[in-house]
Amino acid sequence: MSTEEPLSRMPQMRLDELLEELQARINAARGTRDRVHSLLEAVVSVGRELDLSQVLRRIVEAAALLVDAQYAALGVIGPGGEGLSQFLTVGVTEEEKRRIGPLPAGHGLLGELIRNPEPLRLTDLGGHPASYGFPPHHPPMHTFLGVPIRVRDEVFGNLYLTDKRGGQDFDAEDESVITTLSVAAGVAIDNARLYEASRVQQRWLQANTEVTNSLLSGSPRLDVLELIARRAQEITRARLADVSVPVPGTGNLVVELALGAGAEARRGVVEQAGDTLSGAACDRGTPVTTPGLTDDSRWKGEVRGDEPLGPAVAVPLGNAAEGVRGVLLLARAVGESPFSEEELAPLLAFAGQATVALELAERRRDAEQLALLEDRDRIARDLHDLAIQRLFATGLTLQSAGRLVEHGGAAERISRAVGDLDETIKIIRSTIFGLRVRDEEAGSSLRARAARAVGEAAAALGFPPRLSMEGLLDTDVPPQVADHVMAALGETLSNAARHARATRVEVSLRATADEIVLTVTDDGVGIPDGGRRSGLRNLAERAAGVGGRSAVERPDGGGSRIVWCAPLAPAPALS
Repeated sequence: MSTEEPLSRMPQMRLDELLEELQARINAARGTRDRVHSLLEAVVSVGRELDLSQVLRRIVEAAALLVDAQYAALGVIGPGGEGLSQFLTVGVTEEEKRRIGPLPAGHGLLGELIRNPEPLRLTDLGGHPASYGFPPHHPPMHTFLGVPIRVRDEVFGNLYLTDKRGGQDFDAEDESVITTLSVAAGVAIDNARLYEASRVQQRWLQANTEVTNSLLSGSPRLDVLELIARRAQEITRARLADVSVPVPGTGNLVVELALGAGAEARRGVVEQAGDTLSGAACDRGTPVTTPGLTDDSRWKGEVRGDEPLGPAVAVPLGNAAEGVRGVLLLARAVGESPFSEEELAPLLAFAGQATVALELAERRRDAEQLALLEDRDRIARDLHDLAIQRLFATGLTLQSAGRLVEHGGAAERISRAVGDLDETIKIIRSTIFGLRVRDEEAGSSLRARAARAVGEAAAALGFPPRLSMEGLLDTDVPPQVADHVMAALGETLSNAARHARATRVEVSLRATADEIVLTVTDDGVGIPDGGRRSGLRNLAERAAGVGGRSAVERPDGGGSRIVWCAPLAPAPALS
């Protein structure tokens, strides 16, 4: 072989090397072009969304795709830069999440990026000094890339990527791509937050308009409160919404309105102000928050219910200077984000609207009470000046005419009519007294006490009893006798609820000139001959103690009738 042949091959070899290098550069350029194209697509995809939760999901999915990572996560930093309030993952199945348990709180290597918000690349994340290892059932991970996400110079959260496919390490180009994505993500998150804030503000304005219209239309106080609580619950995505109001003269709060799971159990519960979250807000006159209501000692166990509750806030309705009129308690589900300062501002304004509702309802109630008292005075005056005077004059006329009547039967009828007129005058005077008595005094009258007892018995019976009252119950019945009457009424209603299995109960309370008669009739199974008699014995003993009597009757239609009587005058003392 001649020496010229190797020399002729040298240019060919150099040409092949140049072609291979050119091809490599073309491939690299094509790869870079494809990656830039993918990055631009990811940026456009992330920026297209306006819902914050969807934006965050798109970000973490795009990050995993851009650097070919098997696992990716986005951790949202909690208030005050402490821990993670949200943690979205890609690559971990729902079954794996369930087996791993609670989401990371931001300790260990994840917390390293919170403390030092700078990009971090590792060949083996287990070798980092801040690494705590993995919890049980966690998939193994090795290579790591972490990049912070900033929103207006504030670190919003961090992107965490692990295990680049093919067993390779994350390189500088991967870091550059994810850093670029994080910048676009910050803009998208900011836009989504601004859009969400505008939507929430619009919903608060609509809710304020609804409440104002409800107030101006004269809706009942409780209906307005329910509207306020329901709109606050909807806008804040709360699972629970309670309105508690102070109990006058006790320092306690009572849950007047409850919405959400277990509302029936919470409604009407009386709480000691200093021991509850609502009580703390009432005492301070400022909002009180908690990261987890179920785990908070100020959330009373007897009203918790079965559903665990997460972040909560108690907002006072009013202020400490002018007096707190109530407290609105809102609680979200476990795992939801805590109530932020941005959320509390419109919530406080809305609470001010609720305060106006309560104050307006009080003013309206006072005005209605004043009008009612004026009407009562007018009716009482008209009854006294017109009805009683004319009845009295008619009675005198009949009495005078009776002396001129010689027929014995006619004279007796006239005398009876005069007696009826006299009894009617007494009834009207009792009515006048009832009209002019103050509400607090009327609440302790025998009529009011009997009506209240019969109304409360409806819950135990399953239906409301019928009540009829007759005579001068509030004027002629002595207080000590009235107490015995109420005790006998409570005993008979309790017996009917426990033993009668009735579908109808009728209560009659009648005051005559000499005695008061309580009659309770039911259509139940009746009183068996060999049954327990302790309740009936108590009734008889109580009647005998005031010189009265008690009897049990069996109506023709079945059931039972208990008649309890007591004299209006004190029984004569035994010598």
